[in-house]
Amino acid sequence: MKKKGRMLVIDDEPSMQEVLKKLLNDDGYEVAVASSGKEGLHKLEQSGYDLVICDVMMPDMNGLQTLEEIKRLAPEQMVIMITAYGSVEDAVSSIKSGAFDYITRPYKNEAVLNAVQRAVRQRSLIEENINLRNILKKYRFENMVGKNKKMQDMFKLTLQVAPSKSTVLIEGESGTGKELVATAIHQNSPRASKSFVVVNCGTVPADLLESNLFGHVKGAFTGAISSKKGLFEIADGGSIFFDEIGNINLETQAKLLRVIQEKKFMRLGGVDNIQVDVRIIAATNKKLKEIMERGEFREDLFYRLNVINIPLPPLRERKDDIPLLVSHFLQKYCEENKKKLCNITPEAMAYLESYHWPGNVRELQNIIERAVVLATTDIIGKELLPDYIINPAVSLNFPVQFPSNSLSFKEMVHEFERKLILNSLKMANGVQKKAAELLKINPTTFSEMLKRLNIANK
Repeated sequence: MKKKGRMLVIDDEPSMQEVLKKLLNDDGYEVAVASSGKEGLHKLEQSGYDLVICDVMMPDMNGLQTLEEIKRLAPEQMVIMITAYGSVEDAVSSIKSGAFDYITRPYKNEAVLNAVQRAVRQRSLIEENINLRNILKKYRFENMVGKNKKMQDMFKLTLQVAPSKSTVLIEGESGTGKELVATAIHQNSPRASKSFVVVNCGTVPADLLESNLFGHVKGAFTGAISSKKGLFEIADGGSIFFDEIGNINLETQAKLLRVIQEKKFMRLGGVDNIQVDVRIIAATNKKLKEIMERGEFREDLFYRLNVINIPLPPLRERKDDIPLLVSHFLQKYCEENKKKLCNITPEAMAYLESYHWPGNVRELQNIIERAVVLATTDIIGKELLPDYIINPAVSLNFPVQFPSNSLSFKEMVHEFERKLILNSLKMANGVQKKAAELLKINPTTFSEMLKRLNIANK
């Protein structure tokens, strides 16, 4: 039988060693014993243990001194201290020195096993999170994270096109990280020491956008009391990033096309051409070809922008990156909030992986920031996640049909049930157990329904 974990019991009383060893052996743990703090430290240096159980009252090196040495050698080591009944001072000192917990003597077997189980679970949680952080180092690119093949391909393409002068069009849903890609292109280009100017085309009125882009001369319009440089001049020698470029009007599109083609423009109200050398990067969450076909976006501008196309996948298509992203954001917001680095429980992670993420990476980022701010310990559990993550509403996404000559009541119920099952599977990314949880039914019942409704879960 596979052992549940390796324990080290440090106690100077042989009878207590034997009692704890038998108790833990019977519960499935592998147990080693030491009769002094020095012997225990020597064994720790020779071999790793999931948990150390150490008595406070020992001659020569007492338990608290042993605990301090253990934490110096292995800060992440789980330690449970054994204190005398009523010795509150020793218990408090143990916790302050880094013990996971303490048990009082004489102790109940159940109390010991419960404390051991919690410590081993905590140890496992820490190891999982450390492994995640180690993997994260390998798959971090600038401020982006991803081991998913689509993301790795995007990282390679970004590095390949960065040194060039070509215009780049980044396509992706809101919250997928388009500005991060644009920033990475600029920072990995020969223009990195020059300005990187961001223009949010979705929030600036058309007339103000032109003034911002091209600048104006004194008296060009009411309130223009002095001449002003535009963003193109400020970005000269560097890069300019048009976020949500599909929102600009046709008149401004024509002027932007001229800058791309001729590398020059005129300030509003001016007559002199201003020459600039600017690398243009654009992004859109719209399908530019579709709005181009409707006559809302210039075809010539589209092809000028779409020299290099970089697509960004939505988070629901790269769910294998969620653990890495969570680890990345935990590090970020623990540092920002000056908190001890948090660990996330497997249960909380499972909820995050099963959610459908309409807001993409930005939504995940906000949820982790909220969890870190609200956390009162260094553990992020499911209770710190928003309710809509824990209990997502199952959207039916089909119209209600009423009885007719072509559809009986029984057939309606059958069709309703079938579509409900299919939708739950879609939301659970094909995982039957998670789909059953969404519908709050037993997994066995869910499996039987799949067979009865002739639904192949691929």
